[in-house]
Parts: sequence; structure tokens; C-alpha cells
Amino acid sequence: MGCASSIHISDRVVYHSGKESEDSHSPQQTNTTQHQGNPVSGLPLKPLTEVQFGPMKLFKDPLQVLLVFAKEDGQSNGFCWACEKANYRCSMARTPESALECFTEKLHDLVIIDHRHSRHFDAEALCRLMLMCCRVLFFFFFFLRPDREEASVMPLINAGFNRRYVENANMMACYNELLQLEHGEVLAQFKLRAGNAIFTALEQSQEAIEITSEDQVIQYVNPAYESIMGYQQGELIGKEIIEVPKSEKNKPDLLETINSCIRKGKEWQGVYYAKKKNGDSIQQNVNITPVIGQGGKIRHYVSINRPLNDNNKTDKSSERVQAESQTDIQSSKHKDRRKGSLDVRSTTSRGSDGSSQRRHSSMARIHSMTIEAPITKVINIINAAQESSPMPVAEALDRVLEILRTTELYSPQLGTKDEDPHTNDLVGGLMTDGLRRLSGNEYIFSTKQPHHIPSHLATPLSLNDIPPRIAQTMESEDSWDFDIFNLEAATMKRPLTFLGLKIFSRFGVCEYLNCPEATLRSWLQVIEANYHASNSYHNSSHAADVLHATAYFLCKERVKQSLDPIDEVAALIAATVHDVDHPGRTNSFLCNAGSELAILYNDTAVLESHHAALAFQITTRDDKCNIFKNIERNEYRQLRQAIIDMVLATEMTKHFEHVNKFVNSINKPLAALEENGGNNDEESVKSILTSPENRILVKRMLIKCADISNPCRPLELCIEWAGRISEEYFAQTDEEKRQGLPVVMPVFDRNTCSIPKSQISFIDYFITDMFDAWDAFADFPNLMQHLDNNFKYWKGLDERKLHSLRPPPE
Repeated sequence: MGCASSIHISDRVVYHSGKESEDSHSPQQTNTTQHQGNPVSGLPLKPLTEVQFGPMKLFKDPLQVLLVFAKEDGQSNGFCWACEKANYRCSMARTPESALECFTEKLHDLVIIDHRHSRHFDAEALCRLMLMCCRVLFFFFFFLRPDREEASVMPLINAGFNRRYVENANMMACYNELLQLEHGEVLAQFKLRAGNAIFTALEQSQEAIEITSEDQVIQYVNPAYESIMGYQQGELIGKEIIEVPKSEKNKPDLLETINSCIRKGKEWQGVYYAKKKNGDSIQQNVNITPVIGQGGKIRHYVSINRPLNDNNKTDKSSERVQAESQTDIQSSKHKDRRKGSLDVRSTTSRGSDGSSQRRHSSMARIHSMTIEAPITKVINIINAAQESSPMPVAEALDRVLEILRTTELYSPQLGTKDEDPHTNDLVGGLMTDGLRRLSGNEYIFSTKQPHHIPSHLATPLSLNDIPPRIAQTMESEDSWDFDIFNLEAATMKRPLTFLGLKIFSRFGVCEYLNCPEATLRSWLQVIEANYHASNSYHNSSHAADVLHATAYFLCKERVKQSLDPIDEVAALIAATVHDVDHPGRTNSFLCNAGSELAILYNDTAVLESHHAALAFQITTRDDKCNIFKNIERNEYRQLRQAIIDMVLATEMTKHFEHVNKFVNSINKPLAALEENGGNNDEESVKSILTSPENRILVKRMLIKCADISNPCRPLELCIEWAGRISEEYFAQTDEEKRQGLPVVMPVFDRNTCSIPKSQISFIDYFITDMFDAWDAFADFPNLMQHLDNNFKYWKGLDERKLHSLRPPPE
């Protein structure tokens, strides 16, 4: 038999039986009879289908038993009954020829040969033939008649038998004999076979694996270990760990920390420098697991080592995680404004280092979690798919699993800071919570605004009483090209109150909230009063600009199909309050400075949490401006939840998460419907647009696009906003230097900064992909044209090596 058969039957057992029949001349049977009955009624027995093998559970089929009896008698019937009771699969053979044919076909786990009647057939010869067929050691059982003198069993053992059974036709005796065998020798052989399979897997593994005894004597290393470390097995086996040279790059107390951990029976995982045979140090991701043996004592330590070399780092820098969930919709549009060196859309490449294609052993702990998170389900699905996949696909899925390990699933990874300092500083300033405080400086808002309505705003205006000049300025407020700076000048830096009155009236917000116009006016005024007029960018003009963009987006047909009236009201309110009481400094600055807000919100989404919380405090503490006073409790809870969610969505650390979820959950399914000719499938489109989860994604995307839409405005407006945000960043850098704080964005030094470069980076990194997705969803050709024009403008200035907002006068 072939090698595969040998592996399959390495835990099989053979019996032998026989008894002199009174009718010794009865004809022999040459056929085989199959016995596969259910357990005897009233005597149930659960078959051994699962075996615990260390941390593993191994599946085991019911035993297959071959009975070789020349004649039917009490002994053969006893074993037939025992097999039926134990739920074994039983075959009966009457001749050596039929026995050998049946055995070679089914490869039984257990063969019982009748050895009582040598005149019918030679049991020893049959046993030898079976061993020759399978080339593995079997458990062979033979029967000894009780009335005969005890003889040596050595000839039978030499023939291949390894267990004897004194003739006893009692059914329970036969049954007990089989049970002892199954739970003894058969199970032991089954575990040995599983152990061989496990070591075969270790030999094939591309991760370096080392097994030591409880005394940390090396007992095994796999070929990958030899290849990576440069040693041969013979040079390591039998050596103590301490005899192998150690790298000097590890911290002095690291080894003691590791030993202390694993001696307690705990797993240790971390980064460790190992020393190769040639003397080089190699950084590895190491997982050391103690193996608990008999008596609860540690018997072995298994170490899995995965190199972290330069190839891995290069591979990581090329991973643009955003790319894995970005849509291909309109992939050919606006290519001229994408910076070639920042390929945030490229598919994730697989590193040249083989180790980067494999999973960490720590993934097993995720799979064993009782409470299964969605990401766990995803990983389990991928693992299941790998089992039946070709090698290239399995390797690609390994790479996917590596990426899923990180918590930063949506943040593209930049290269070195030397590549693009403008992009790195901008991204670092907007998408991190700072370097944490390095000094004792406490930052408290120097321009703390009073949370009350100033006296000169105490008499609110009616929508009908808006001065003609202001009303005329707002005539085009439903156009994307509306000039917010004209309104800012006309209202003496109070554009939010006036624009809010008009837009809220156009959308019927007062009617929806059952709120008097006077209450709305008071609310808009007190919200605007809590924006800092001293900020060059984050002031009420920015809030009014975001409100205008939000209203414009809400009028698009696809957006209206997705959202309910409560969503529209929530979006308008969220846009109005989304930056209230902004200090003109980034989250990173506040965290580094140890500000009161950073401490209050644990350095997490500090400003966004403050904006949302303060907005509700201002609104609900005074009935005169409480626009929520007259709505039902459940409706208020829904509205409040939606507003908070939208305000928190403006935090830039989760920018790519929001964009990618929008693309994968909405854009791609809609595009698939179009490709399949499903334009008329209104129900399918409606189900995508109006599901509760997708409505949330649309609202997040809407306010995010409104919040950073400056590069999509007409050129003059874009230039003005670019100057204002640059000035705010310059002021922050100045203050960081004065207070001795870490400089979050060093490139924003007013003496050296290139504003065109910063705008190009911002468009490349944040704007292009987001507005491509938003345009694909709701169709904004005018915005995309402005974006192209503005990008070309900044690119032109940069190519001329100009750092200013505008070119010098001719």
C-alpha cells in the first residue's frame, strides 16, 4: 500500500479469534458480511468521535472492525454484538482471501483473527500479509483456548500480533475488551499519528519554531529556524538556551522579564533581537508559549519567531490601508491632481520577505474568543477559505490577516518624513492626539468666551426684519458659489445667525421642532457668541460656511432619497454647532499642553467631544434658546444621538474609516447594481440608501465634506480659506515655541512655510478620494471642476517655487 494509506491507518487494530466447531466439516464462507447496527436499545454508548489532544480537539470516526472467523460460533457472535453495542463499523470474513481483500479495501482500525483453528487457515501468515500491505504496526488480537497449556506469545508477537484474548464468549467480556483497546492502545496510536501530522506542519512552516524542555534545553528546531538563524539542527539539539549567543541589542532586563513570565505558565509575546550564527542581530516578533503536561507541570516551551527586517518595513510603508476599501468608481477622473508619490489608493503589496505572508500565532486567541466580534467572524471566514484555496490565494489571505491585526485599519501609512514634510506634518497634526505633555505647562483658553448672549445681540431680529443689504447678500445662498465672506462683512462677523435664520426657515426646522422663531433666533445668537471671533479660521464664518455646504448637499436628489426629515434637521444643527468654542488650536496641541479639555476627555477626540457637549449645555439650560423643548422624548434622543455622531465624525483621526465605510457599504453596492443593469431596480437602490446603518454613513460623509470643502469652492474663496487656516497653524506653532511644547507641525513656520505645498498635500491626502466618492454618490460636477482648478493653481505656484497665497503682481 502507498504512503497515504499508511498515514490513514496508523492507529488501526487487528483481532484474531477462533473456536473448534462441533461441525468441523461445515463449508467455509468466502464472502464478507457487513454489520453496522445501532447501539443496543437500552445500552447507549456515545462513540469516540472527538479526542482531546493538548490544546487541540481531534475528530475521530467510529472504529472499523474486521472479524476473521472461519465459522460462526458464540465467540464470533459475542464480538459482533460488542461491535454493534459500541457503534463500531464491523465486517466479517470467513477466509484469508476475503479477509485480505476486505482489509485492503477499507483499512480497518481493528482486525480480530481467529487463532484457535489452524487447520482452517494460518493466522500468523495472514497477519504478516496484512502488515506487508500497510507497512505499519497494527494491534493484532488473537484468541487462546482456556483448556490448552499456556504457551509463549513471542512467535505470535513476531508475526505481528500484539494482544491476546483468552476464549470467552460472554458478550460483555467481548465488549469490555474492545472498550479497553479503543481507549488505550488505539487512542495512543491516534495521538501519535496526530503528533506526526503536527510535526510535519512544523517542518513545512515558514516561521522559525523552537521547542525546548522545561529546563530550557533545545529539543527541536524546524528548517525555517535553521534557514533564518544559520544553524543546523545538530548544532542546537541538546544545548541549553543560555549556551546560544545572545544579541546585545536587547534591553538588559528583557530576558529576565521573559523568563519570569513563561515560568508562571503565561504566554509572552513581543519584539526580541536574536543573534544569528554569523553574528548578525535580527529583530523578531516572538511568541513563547509554555506547554502544560501531566500533573499541571510545564513540560515544554514553544517559541515562534517571525523576523521584522527591512523588507517588512518597506512592505509596511507601501501598505496604503485605505486602498483596500476604496472604490474603483471614476478611478480615471482628476488624475492630474493626485500626487504620484503618495499612492494611497494602490493595492496592498505583499512583501518580499516570506515571513510577511504568514499569520501570527496570536490570531488563534482571537478565534477562540467566546464573544465573537464582527472582525473575528471575518477572520474565521478567511481561515476557512484558506483551507481549500490554492497556494497563491492562501498566501494573499495570510497577508490580509496580517493587516486585520492592526487597529489602524483605515489610516494610510506614510513613508519617511524626508519624503514630504508638508504632508507628514499636516497629517500628524490632524490625525494624532499629540506626543503627550513633556512639560508642566498648562494650557487654558486665553480667549475664553462668556457663555451668554452679549448685550448688543439681546434683541434678536426676525427673518422678515433682516436689513436689506444683508438680505441681498443672501439671495444666492442656495448656490454653491455663494460668497460667505461678503456676508461676513455685511453682518459684522455675525454671518451664522443670519444665514441660519434663512436656511433653517427654508428647511422648515421650526415647524419640525415645534419651536417659535424667537427661540431659534436666540439659539443661533448664543451659539454664534460662543465661537471665537479672534480665530482666523475656526470662527462663526467657518460654521456658517459648513452650514451652507450642508444645506446645499441636503438638496441633492440622492441625498434626499437617503435621509428622513429628522436626519436633515440633525445635519443642519450639527453643522451649526460642530466647532463651537473652538480655541484655534488642534487636538494634538491641547493634549501636549495638558489642557483642561484634554484631561476631561482623556486625550480622545477632545475638541469634537467638547463641541457636542457644550452645544447641548447651551441649548438646554435656558428655555429662551431651547429649540428641543417641545419635541417628544424619543424623538429628542434620536435627534441628539444623530447630532453627536455627526459632530464626532468631523474628527480627522477617523477620516479614512468613515470614507472607506461609505465607499464599501454604499458606493460599491450601487455601482454593482448599475453594472448589472439594475438601474430600474428601485427597491434594491432604496434598501441600500435607507438602511439605518447607511443613513448614518451618509450623514457622516455629508458633514465631513461640508467641513473641509474649501478646496472645492471657487478659487477666490479657496485662497481666502487657505490663508486663514495657515495663519491659525502659524499662530499655534508660535505658541508651541513660546511655551516649550512639542511643535506638532514644524512645517507651519510662518517664516519658511510653503502654503501651496500644504494645500497640495491636503488635497492629495484628504480631499481627492473623499470628494471622488461623494461625487460618485450624489453627482457634484461643479465641485469637482473647482477642485481641479484649485489644485492646478496651487501646483502652478509650487512649480514657480512660490510660498505665498498669490503670485507677485506683474
